[in-house]
Amino acid sequence: MNRNDIPAYARELCSLALEMGAEDAVPFVLSDIAFDERTIMKCMFGCSDWGKALTCPSRPNFPSMEQWQRMLNKYQWGVIVHAGNKAISQKVSLKLESKAFHDGYYMAFSMSDCGLCKVCAGLEGCSECRHPDKARPAFHSVGIDVFKTVHDLGMDLRTLADRDEQPQNWYSAVWVE
Repeated sequence: MNRNDIPAYARELCSLALEMGAEDAVPFVLSDIAFDERTIMKCMFGCSDWGKALTCPSRPNFPSMEQWQRMLNKYQWGVIVHAGNKAISQKVSLKLESKAFHDGYYMAFSMSDCGLCKVCAGLEGCSECRHPDKARPAFHSVGIDVFKTVHDLGMDLRTLADRDEQPQNWYSAVWVE
């Protein structure tokens, strides 16, 4: 599928995302997604949640990057959501997933850096997620270069000097099929 073949329904999802507080939302086709296994290296050696957070690739039984790429390659299009807040990004992407599911796209799947809890249960030493029905992996944690992907789609993303710097940029992807 090329960008000209993206269904009109994608614009409907983008409009809903903006109504819900997203700063931007754009449709994508599979060829817009930049897969790069180095993202896992950055997670492993750059994230203090590695080995603890329950949606991260260090979690037992988390699919391998190759398995994720095989699964995601079954999709043809989706929507990327940009928000200035992690919780908003996840709330919007979960709503888009639910809407698409109920509108007949039963394989719709959201990927968003999890912001459901103030502190992840995994970081508190628990092995069970408080919200397993809503928790999703971040799309960088499955081998997607978010920087390249969003830059190539004309969206803004830059590195921050520290984790608390404002404004923040949080990106979610909703895969629709």
